[in-house]
Amino acid sequence: MTSLLRRVKSDMAIFAHRKARGMLDGEYGSVFRGRSLDFDDLRAYIPGDEVRDIDWKASARHGSPLIRRYVAVRRQTVILVTDTGRNMAAASRSGETKKDIAVMGLGVMGYLAHRHGDVVGLVAGDSGGTTALPAKGGEPHLERLLRQVASAATLDAAPSRIEDQLEHVARTIKGRNLLFVVADEVAASPDTGQLLRRLRAQHEILWLTVRDAGLVPDDPFLRPVQEPDSYSVSGSYPLPAYLARDPGIAAAYATAVAERDASRRAMLRQAGITEGEVAGSQDVLAALFALLERHRRAG
Repeated sequence: MTSLLRRVKSDMAIFAHRKARGMLDGEYGSVFRGRSLDFDDLRAYIPGDEVRDIDWKASARHGSPLIRRYVAVRRQTVILVTDTGRNMAAASRSGETKKDIAVMGLGVMGYLAHRHGDVVGLVAGDSGGTTALPAKGGEPHLERLLRQVASAATLDAAPSRIEDQLEHVARTIKGRNLLFVVADEVAASPDTGQLLRRLRAQHEILWLTVRDAGLVPDDPFLRPVQEPDSYSVSGSYPLPAYLARDPGIAAAYATAVAERDASRRAMLRQAGITEGEVAGSQDVLAALFALLERHRRAG
């Protein structure tokens, strides 16, 4: 059986050389603010770094600005929160299943936590129930978490409802943690917004949205001469290809997607939550780097 974590580590190695991986580690380390830190080492200054972290004496000796890096004295807890409903078994914008992208995102964040000596737990599920696995360290534990997500998100699963998993976190997770949420394109609502504000008052929260597939493939060269009908996983109804091609329907769909995106982004922004979006697994690392950087700047 192929290791999911090995795939994550392989993609991370391909993504970046040592310096860029160090930047990604640095962005992760900046998430927890106000914790007890010990000096680790120095690295080159990157635009956007805190000026207060510059080691001026070392910079003078080196001839260019150097930043002090720190490591946490105490272990932090990262809770991976994700949707494993049947919506995540559907196609993403890249054509992959959304759960494959989710596993990559969760794996990268979990592996960053592991490298920093932090512990990682999981809260996952659908509208039919929630599974929670306690936070622990080690690669075998992280592999188990990823396999739980990959095996649960099937077409036979109940419909997605990430609000249920967030409610579970609000009821059961104590202390201040980092919540890394990976979900479908969630629709905004007053109740969801209130729940998110409640969670944000206690936890640091990063949110990664996996984008839906369009009505038709974006690349015309990927479209077969006679396209098969599509099928709505969430609504359990067919989407005839000739309707998807109708300009009026396509325009109405695009408008609805834009309105839903704007509402979700506004809801997350009002709750003080930094969101990233990803269309395919090949974009996960760049999207996470940007997400961590935006979260640091927002703080």
